[in-house]
Amino acid sequence: MGVLMSRRQTVEQVQKVSLAVSAFKDGLRERPSTKRKAEAWGGRRGTLEHEVREVQEEEEERPEAAGPSQTQREESHANRAAWERLRDGRGVEPEEFDRANRFTPPAFVRPTRELHDDEPLEISLEQREQVSSDEMCEICEVWTAESLFPCRVCTRVYHDGCLRRMGFLHNSSAVEVTETAHTETGWSCYYCDNLNLLLTEEEMYSLMETFQQCKIIPETCLMQDRFLRYKHLAHQRHLDRPMSEEQEERAALQFSALDPDKKGHVEWPDFLSHESIVLLQKLRPQNSLLRLLTAKERERARATFLPLNQDGQGLISEGECRKAQHTWFRKHQKEAPSCNVSISHVGPMSESSPASSGSSQSQEKTLLGTEQEESRLVDWPTFLKENVIYILAARPNSAAIHLKPLA
Repeated sequence: MGVLMSRRQTVEQVQKVSLAVSAFKDGLRERPSTKRKAEAWGGRRGTLEHEVREVQEEEEERPEAAGPSQTQREESHANRAAWERLRDGRGVEPEEFDRANRFTPPAFVRPTRELHDDEPLEISLEQREQVSSDEMCEICEVWTAESLFPCRVCTRVYHDGCLRRMGFLHNSSAVEVTETAHTETGWSCYYCDNLNLLLTEEEMYSLMETFQQCKIIPETCLMQDRFLRYKHLAHQRHLDRPMSEEQEERAALQFSALDPDKKGHVEWPDFLSHESIVLLQKLRPQNSLLRLLTAKERERARATFLPLNQDGQGLISEGECRKAQHTWFRKHQKEAPSCNVSISHVGPMSESSPASSGSSQSQEKTLLGTEQEESRLVDWPTFLKENVIYILAARPNSAAIHLKPLA
Protein backbone atom coordinates (compact mmCIF):
# COMPACT_ATOMS: atom_id res chain seq x y z
CA MET A 1 0.00 0.00 0.00
CA GLY A 2 1.72 3.14 -1.20
CA VAL A 3 1.76 6.48 0.56
CA LEU A 4 0.96 9.65 -1.36
CA MET A 5 2.42 12.85 0.15
CA SER A 6 3.08 16.31 -1.27
CA ARG A 7 6.50 17.96 -1.06
CA ARG A 8 5.29 20.25 1.74
CA GLN A 9 3.90 17.31 3.67
CA THR A 10 7.16 15.39 3.17
CA VAL A 11 9.18 18.29 4.59
CA GLU A 12 6.85 18.54 7.57
CA GLN A 13 7.15 14.80 8.23
CA VAL A 14 10.99 14.95 8.05
CA GLN A 15 11.01 17.87 10.51
CA LYS A 16 8.76 15.98 12.90
CA VAL A 17 10.98 12.88 12.71
CA SER A 18 14.11 14.99 13.33
CA LEU A 19 12.53 16.55 16.42
CA ALA A 20 11.48 13.13 17.69
CA VAL A 21 15.01 11.71 17.20
CA SER A 22 16.57 14.68 19.02
CA ALA A 23 14.16 14.32 21.92
CA PHE A 24 14.90 10.60 22.07
CA LYS A 25 18.67 11.18 22.22
CA ASP A 26 18.23 13.76 24.99
CA GLY A 27 16.12 11.29 26.90
CA LEU A 28 18.80 8.62 26.62
CA ARG A 29 21.33 10.91 28.32
CA GLU A 30 19.03 11.84 31.18
CA ARG A 31 17.20 8.59 31.96
CA PRO A 32 18.47 6.15 34.63
CA SER A 33 20.17 2.89 33.97
CA THR A 34 18.41 0.71 31.41
CA LYS A 35 19.23 -2.36 33.42
CA ARG A 36 17.46 -1.05 36.53
CA LYS A 37 14.38 -0.07 34.49
CA ALA A 38 14.35 -3.46 32.77
CA GLU A 39 14.56 -5.20 36.13
CA ALA A 40 11.73 -3.06 37.48
CA TRP A 41 9.56 -3.71 34.42
CA GLY A 42 10.42 -7.39 34.55
CA GLY A 43 9.32 -7.46 38.17
CA ARG A 44 6.02 -5.81 37.35
CA ARG A 45 5.51 -8.05 34.35
CA GLY A 46 6.31 -11.10 36.45
CA THR A 47 3.77 -10.00 39.03
CA LEU A 48 1.09 -9.59 36.40
CA GLU A 49 1.90 -12.93 34.82
CA HIS A 50 1.75 -14.52 38.24
CA GLU A 51 -1.71 -13.02 38.84
CA VAL A 52 -2.91 -14.18 35.44
CA ARG A 53 -1.67 -17.71 36.18
CA GLU A 54 -3.42 -17.63 39.56
CA VAL A 55 -6.72 -16.67 37.90
CA GLN A 56 -6.31 -19.44 35.33
CA GLU A 57 -5.40 -22.02 38.00
CA GLU A 58 -8.42 -21.06 40.12
CA GLU A 59 -10.68 -21.54 37.12
CA GLU A 60 -9.11 -24.91 36.31
CA GLU A 61 -9.42 -26.09 39.93
CA ARG A 62 -13.16 -25.49 40.02
CA PRO A 63 -15.01 -28.81 40.13
CA GLU A 64 -16.57 -29.74 36.81
CA ALA A 65 -19.59 -31.09 38.67
CA ALA A 66 -20.69 -27.53 39.33
CA GLY A 67 -21.26 -27.16 35.60
CA PRO A 68 -20.53 -23.46 34.94
CA SER A 69 -23.15 -21.79 32.77
CA GLN A 70 -22.47 -20.24 29.37
CA THR A 71 -22.68 -16.76 30.88
CA GLN A 72 -20.08 -17.62 33.53
CA ARG A 73 -17.72 -19.03 30.91
CA GLU A 74 -18.08 -15.89 28.79
CA GLU A 75 -17.40 -13.66 31.81
CA SER A 76 -14.37 -15.78 32.70
CA HIS A 77 -13.04 -15.48 29.15
CA ALA A 78 -13.58 -11.70 29.19
CA ASN A 79 -11.78 -11.36 32.54
CA ARG A 80 -8.85 -13.44 31.33
CA ALA A 81 -8.59 -11.36 28.15
CA ALA A 82 -8.63 -8.17 30.23
CA TRP A 83 -5.77 -9.45 32.41
CA GLU A 84 -3.78 -10.42 29.32
CA ARG A 85 -4.27 -6.97 27.78
CA LEU A 86 -3.09 -5.41 31.03
CA ARG A 87 -0.06 -7.70 31.13
CA ASP A 88 0.90 -6.95 27.52
CA GLY A 89 0.12 -3.24 27.73
CA ARG A 90 -2.56 -3.43 25.02
CA GLY A 91 -5.84 -1.56 24.81
CA VAL A 92 -9.19 -2.85 23.66
CA GLU A 93 -9.14 -3.78 19.99
CA PRO A 94 -11.77 -2.10 17.74
CA GLU A 95 -13.45 -5.43 16.96
CA GLU A 96 -13.74 -6.12 20.69
CA PHE A 97 -16.03 -3.11 21.30
CA ASP A 98 -19.41 -4.15 22.65
CA ARG A 99 -21.89 -1.90 20.85
CA ALA A 100 -25.02 -3.60 22.15
CA ASN A 101 -27.56 -1.15 23.57
CA ARG A 102 -25.34 1.82 22.65
CA PHE A 103 -26.93 5.10 21.56
CA THR A 104 -23.63 6.71 20.55
CA PRO A 105 -20.31 5.52 19.08
CA PRO A 106 -17.50 4.88 21.60
CA ALA A 107 -15.87 7.92 23.19
CA PHE A 108 -18.43 10.35 21.77
CA VAL A 109 -19.01 13.51 23.79
CA ARG A 110 -22.46 15.04 23.40
CA PRO A 111 -22.59 18.69 22.35
CA THR A 112 -23.40 21.55 24.69
CA ARG A 113 -25.42 24.62 23.82
CA GLU A 114 -23.65 27.95 23.87
CA LEU A 115 -25.06 30.82 25.92
CA HIS A 116 -26.12 32.95 22.92
CA ASP A 117 -26.76 30.29 20.29
CA ASP A 118 -30.35 31.50 19.80
CA GLU A 119 -29.21 34.91 18.58
CA PRO A 120 -29.61 35.70 14.85
CA LEU A 121 -26.96 34.13 12.63
CA GLU A 122 -26.05 35.84 9.38
CA ILE A 123 -25.38 33.42 6.50
CA SER A 124 -24.56 35.22 3.28
CA LEU A 125 -26.17 34.13 0.02
CA GLU A 126 -23.59 35.71 -2.30
CA GLN A 127 -20.44 34.74 -0.38
CA ARG A 128 -19.80 31.12 -1.33
CA GLU A 129 -17.77 28.78 0.87
CA GLN A 130 -14.87 26.74 -0.43
CA VAL A 131 -15.42 23.33 1.13
CA SER A 132 -12.83 20.55 0.88
CA SER A 133 -12.74 17.18 2.57
CA ASP A 134 -9.95 16.09 4.88
CA GLU A 135 -6.84 14.44 3.43
CA MET A 136 -6.42 11.75 6.08
CA CYS A 137 -8.74 8.94 7.10
CA GLU A 138 -10.60 9.87 10.30
CA ILE A 139 -9.82 6.46 11.84
CA CYS A 140 -6.25 5.55 10.87
CA GLU A 141 -4.99 9.10 10.11
CA VAL A 142 -2.93 7.91 7.15
CA TRP A 143 -2.46 9.18 3.59
CA THR A 144 -2.86 6.20 1.26
CA ALA A 145 -3.39 5.50 -2.41
CA GLU A 146 -6.67 3.76 -1.61
CA SER A 147 -9.93 5.49 -2.41
CA LEU A 148 -11.24 7.50 0.53
CA PHE A 149 -14.98 7.80 1.08
CA PRO A 150 -16.00 11.41 1.94
CA CYS A 151 -18.97 12.24 4.15
CA ARG A 152 -21.56 14.41 2.38
CA VAL A 153 -22.30 16.34 5.60
CA CYS A 154 -18.94 16.95 7.31
CA THR A 155 -15.35 16.98 6.03
CA ARG A 156 -14.35 13.55 7.35
CA VAL A 157 -13.10 10.82 5.01
CA TYR A 158 -12.72 7.08 5.62
CA HIS A 159 -11.22 3.90 4.24
CA ASP A 160 -13.74 1.13 3.77
CA GLY A 161 -11.35 -1.24 5.53
CA CYS A 162 -11.17 1.05 8.57
CA LEU A 163 -14.96 1.28 8.69
CA ARG A 164 -15.18 -2.50 8.60
CA ARG A 165 -12.66 -2.96 11.40
CA MET A 166 -14.51 -0.48 13.58
CA GLY A 167 -17.78 -2.31 12.94
CA PHE A 168 -19.48 0.64 11.21
CA LEU A 169 -19.64 -0.95 7.76
CA HIS A 170 -21.26 -4.29 7.06
CA ASN A 171 -21.50 -6.32 3.87
CA SER A 172 -25.07 -5.14 3.30
CA SER A 173 -24.08 -1.46 3.32
CA ALA A 174 -20.65 -1.75 1.68
CA VAL A 175 -22.10 -1.66 -1.84
CA GLU A 176 -24.20 1.41 -1.01
CA VAL A 177 -21.18 3.30 0.32
CA THR A 178 -19.07 2.39 -2.71
CA GLU A 179 -21.77 3.43 -5.19
CA THR A 180 -23.00 6.65 -3.56
CA ALA A 181 -20.01 8.17 -1.72
CA HIS A 182 -18.62 9.87 -4.83
CA THR A 183 -21.99 10.79 -6.40
CA GLU A 184 -24.24 13.81 -5.95
CA THR A 185 -26.35 11.79 -3.52
CA GLY A 186 -23.40 11.16 -1.23
CA TRP A 187 -22.99 9.11 1.94
CA SER A 188 -23.12 10.17 5.61
CA CYS A 189 -20.47 8.96 8.05
CA TYR A 190 -21.48 7.21 11.27
CA TYR A 191 -21.40 10.51 13.19
CA CYS A 192 -23.70 12.41 10.81
CA ASP A 193 -25.92 9.39 10.13
CA ASN A 194 -27.17 9.33 13.74
CA LEU A 195 -29.42 12.34 14.44
CA ASN A 196 -29.53 11.40 18.10
CA LEU A 197 -25.95 12.64 18.44
CA LEU A 198 -27.20 16.21 17.92
CA LEU A 199 -28.95 16.16 21.31
CA THR A 200 -27.34 17.51 24.44
CA GLU A 201 -27.26 15.47 27.66
CA GLU A 202 -30.31 17.33 28.96
CA GLU A 203 -32.27 16.80 25.75
CA MET A 204 -31.35 13.11 25.69
CA TYR A 205 -32.50 12.73 29.28
CA SER A 206 -35.84 14.31 28.37
CA LEU A 207 -36.25 11.93 25.43
CA MET A 208 -35.41 8.84 27.50
CA GLU A 209 -37.85 9.95 30.18
CA THR A 210 -40.60 10.17 27.55
CA PHE A 211 -39.71 6.68 26.28
CA GLN A 212 -39.90 5.25 29.78
CA GLN A 213 -43.24 6.85 30.61
CA CYS A 214 -44.72 5.73 27.29
CA LYS A 215 -43.28 2.22 27.80
CA ILE A 216 -41.03 2.24 24.73
CA ILE A 217 -38.40 -0.52 24.81
CA PRO A 218 -35.10 0.52 23.19
CA GLU A 219 -33.68 -1.52 20.30
CA THR A 220 -37.11 -2.84 19.29
CA CYS A 221 -39.21 -2.26 16.18
CA LEU A 222 -42.53 -0.43 16.40
CA MET A 223 -45.68 -1.59 14.62
CA GLN A 224 -48.09 1.04 13.35
CA ASP A 225 -50.58 0.71 16.22
CA ARG A 226 -47.75 0.95 18.79
CA PHE A 227 -46.29 3.97 16.96
CA LEU A 228 -49.65 5.81 16.91
CA ARG A 229 -50.32 4.92 20.56
CA TYR A 230 -46.93 6.36 21.51
CA LYS A 231 -47.71 9.56 19.58
CA HIS A 232 -51.00 9.89 21.48
CA LEU A 233 -49.35 9.34 24.87
CA ALA A 234 -46.44 11.70 24.14
CA HIS A 235 -48.80 14.42 22.88
CA GLN A 236 -51.02 14.05 25.94
CA ARG A 237 -47.98 14.16 28.24
CA HIS A 238 -46.45 17.32 26.75
CA LEU A 239 -49.58 19.34 25.90
CA ASP A 240 -52.14 17.83 28.28
CA ARG A 241 -54.73 17.42 25.52
CA PRO A 242 -55.56 14.69 22.98
CA MET A 243 -54.41 14.77 19.37
CA SER A 244 -56.66 16.28 16.72
CA GLU A 245 -57.77 14.39 13.62
CA GLU A 246 -55.30 16.32 11.50
CA GLN A 247 -52.46 15.39 13.85
CA GLU A 248 -53.53 11.73 13.77
CA GLU A 249 -53.46 11.79 9.98
CA ARG A 250 -50.02 13.40 10.02
CA ALA A 251 -48.75 10.73 12.43
CA ALA A 252 -50.07 7.97 10.15
CA LEU A 253 -48.36 9.54 7.14
CA GLN A 254 -45.14 9.90 9.14
CA PHE A 255 -45.24 6.18 9.95
CA SER A 256 -45.57 5.44 6.23
CA ALA A 257 -42.57 7.71 5.53
CA LEU A 258 -40.51 5.86 8.17
CA ASP A 259 -41.43 2.51 6.59
CA PRO A 260 -40.50 2.99 2.91
CA ASP A 261 -40.20 -0.76 2.29
CA LYS A 262 -43.72 -1.35 3.67
CA LYS A 263 -42.60 -3.94 6.21
CA GLY A 264 -45.37 -2.91 8.61
CA HIS A 265 -42.95 -1.68 11.27
CA VAL A 266 -40.38 1.06 11.92
CA GLU A 267 -36.79 0.11 12.71
CA TRP A 268 -35.38 1.39 16.01
CA PRO A 269 -32.60 3.60 14.49
CA ASP A 270 -35.17 5.32 12.26
CA PHE A 271 -37.57 5.82 15.16
CA LEU A 272 -34.79 7.21 17.36
CA SER A 273 -33.63 9.63 14.66
CA HIS A 274 -37.23 10.73 14.04
CA GLU A 275 -37.91 11.42 17.71
CA SER A 276 -34.55 13.20 18.06
CA ILE A 277 -35.25 15.60 15.20
CA VAL A 278 -38.81 16.20 16.48
CA LEU A 279 -37.40 17.06 19.91
CA LEU A 280 -34.92 19.48 18.33
CA GLN A 281 -37.78 21.11 16.44
CA LYS A 282 -39.70 21.57 19.70
CA LEU A 283 -36.91 22.74 22.00
CA ARG A 284 -34.48 24.68 19.81
CA PRO A 285 -35.16 28.03 18.14
CA GLN A 286 -34.45 28.22 14.43
CA ASN A 287 -31.34 30.35 14.97
CA SER A 288 -29.89 27.62 17.16
CA LEU A 289 -30.67 24.99 14.50
CA LEU A 290 -28.90 27.09 11.86
CA ARG A 291 -25.67 26.75 13.84
CA LEU A 292 -25.84 22.96 13.39
CA LEU A 293 -25.53 23.23 9.59
CA THR A 294 -22.16 22.36 8.13
CA ALA A 295 -20.45 24.24 5.30
CA LYS A 296 -21.48 21.52 2.83
CA GLU A 297 -25.13 21.83 3.86
CA ARG A 298 -25.05 25.62 3.59
CA GLU A 299 -23.62 25.34 0.08
CA ARG A 300 -26.38 22.91 -0.94
CA ALA A 301 -28.95 25.38 0.41
CA ARG A 302 -27.44 28.14 -1.74
CA ALA A 303 -27.41 25.85 -4.77
CA THR A 304 -31.13 25.20 -4.23
CA PHE A 305 -32.17 28.82 -3.63
CA LEU A 306 -30.19 30.59 -6.38
CA PRO A 307 -31.90 28.92 -9.39
CA LEU A 308 -35.30 29.86 -7.91
CA ASN A 309 -34.18 33.49 -7.55
CA GLN A 310 -34.44 34.21 -11.27
CA ASP A 311 -35.08 37.97 -11.00
CA GLY A 312 -32.02 38.45 -8.75
CA GLN A 313 -33.95 40.26 -6.01
CA GLY A 314 -33.40 37.52 -3.42
CA LEU A 315 -37.09 36.54 -3.19
CA ILE A 316 -38.96 33.36 -4.10
CA SER A 317 -42.56 32.27 -3.64
CA GLU A 318 -43.72 30.31 -0.59
CA GLY A 319 -44.75 27.45 -2.86
CA GLU A 320 -41.19 27.14 -4.15
CA CYS A 321 -39.93 27.25 -0.57
CA ARG A 322 -42.21 24.36 0.40
CA LYS A 323 -41.18 22.35 -2.65
CA ALA A 324 -37.55 22.78 -1.63
CA GLN A 325 -38.30 21.05 1.67
CA HIS A 326 -38.81 17.81 -0.29
CA THR A 327 -35.61 18.14 -2.33
CA TRP A 328 -33.32 17.48 0.64
CA PHE A 329 -34.48 13.85 0.58
CA ARG A 330 -33.23 13.31 -2.98
CA LYS A 331 -31.42 10.19 -1.78
CA HIS A 332 -34.88 8.56 -1.89
CA GLN A 333 -35.52 9.08 -5.60
CA LYS A 334 -36.16 5.39 -6.24
CA GLU A 335 -38.32 4.99 -3.15
CA ALA A 336 -40.24 8.23 -3.58
CA PRO A 337 -43.24 6.80 -5.50
CA SER A 338 -43.94 4.12 -2.88
CA CYS A 339 -43.32 6.55 -0.04
CA ASN A 340 -45.83 9.10 -1.32
CA VAL A 341 -48.62 6.59 -1.81
CA SER A 342 -49.45 6.83 1.92
CA ILE A 343 -50.94 3.95 3.88
CA SER A 344 -53.83 3.46 1.41
CA HIS A 345 -51.65 1.36 -0.93
CA VAL A 346 -52.78 -1.87 0.73
CA GLY A 347 -56.42 -1.43 -0.27
CA PRO A 348 -59.52 0.55 0.59
CA MET A 349 -59.44 2.23 3.99
CA SER A 350 -62.33 2.28 6.37
CA GLU A 351 -64.12 5.55 6.94
CA SER A 352 -62.93 5.55 10.57
CA SER A 353 -59.30 5.50 9.48
CA PRO A 354 -57.49 8.74 10.45
CA ALA A 355 -55.89 9.05 7.01
CA SER A 356 -59.25 8.49 5.28
CA SER A 357 -61.27 10.83 7.48
CA GLY A 358 -58.95 13.76 6.89
CA SER A 359 -57.89 13.14 3.28
CA SER A 360 -60.67 15.20 1.69
CA GLN A 361 -60.18 17.98 4.24
CA SER A 362 -56.42 18.11 3.62
CA GLN A 363 -56.99 18.32 -0.15
CA GLU A 364 -59.34 21.25 0.33
CA LYS A 365 -56.81 23.00 2.58
CA THR A 366 -54.10 22.45 -0.03
CA LEU A 367 -56.22 23.99 -2.79
CA LEU A 368 -57.20 26.96 -0.63
CA GLY A 369 -53.63 27.58 0.47
CA THR A 370 -52.09 27.48 -3.03
CA GLU A 371 -53.02 31.07 -3.87
CA GLN A 372 -51.72 32.30 -0.50
CA GLU A 373 -48.41 30.49 -1.04
CA GLU A 374 -47.95 32.05 -4.46
CA SER A 375 -48.64 35.54 -3.12
CA ARG A 376 -46.25 35.35 -0.13
CA LEU A 377 -42.60 35.95 -0.92
CA VAL A 378 -39.73 34.37 0.98
CA ASP A 379 -36.24 35.83 1.28
CA TRP A 380 -32.97 33.95 1.83
CA PRO A 381 -32.87 34.11 5.68
CA THR A 382 -36.52 32.96 5.89
CA PHE A 383 -35.83 30.19 3.39
CA LEU A 384 -32.99 28.89 5.57
CA LYS A 385 -35.05 29.02 8.78
CA GLU A 386 -38.00 27.17 7.24
CA ASN A 387 -35.77 24.51 5.65
CA VAL A 388 -33.10 23.94 8.29
CA ILE A 389 -34.99 21.23 10.19
CA TYR A 390 -35.51 19.24 6.96
CA ILE A 391 -31.87 19.65 5.93
CA LEU A 392 -30.84 18.11 9.26
CA ALA A 393 -33.50 15.38 9.00
CA ALA A 394 -32.10 14.31 5.60
CA ARG A 395 -28.66 13.43 7.00
CA PRO A 396 -29.15 9.69 7.67
CA ASN A 397 -28.40 7.14 4.95
CA SER A 398 -31.60 5.24 5.66
CA ALA A 399 -34.31 5.31 2.99
CA ALA A 400 -36.77 6.46 5.66
CA ILE A 401 -37.87 10.11 5.73
CA HIS A 402 -37.35 11.05 9.36
CA LEU A 403 -39.44 14.23 9.24
CA LYS A 404 -42.04 14.30 6.50
CA PRO A 405 -42.60 17.84 5.16
CA LEU A 406 -46.11 19.21 5.18
CA ALA A 407 -48.01 18.76 1.93
